[in-house]
Amino acid sequence: MPIKSYLAHPHQGRKEELVTAISEIQGCDVVSAKNEEILVVVTETENKEEEEVLKIKFDAIESLKLLAMVSGFNTPKEH
Repeated sequence: MPIKSYLAHPHQGRKEELVTAISEIQGCDVVSAKNEEILVVVTETENKEEEEVLKIKFDAIESLKLLAMVSGFNTPKEH
């Protein structure tokens, strides 16, 4: 189960719009910095296919200027 964290930078003046857009995506949690125009985003997906769909959704967000992965790991499912 891939879990990744990102720093998300909005376009100027569009931070709240970006928070709303990311919050609406299933499998994403977003935390807004109090003193900076930056967001922390944590994603959890079941497989690589869901990761690809998530990437497409992020690419479609117009208020997103930059998304930088900070950390990522994959917990294998036990059989």
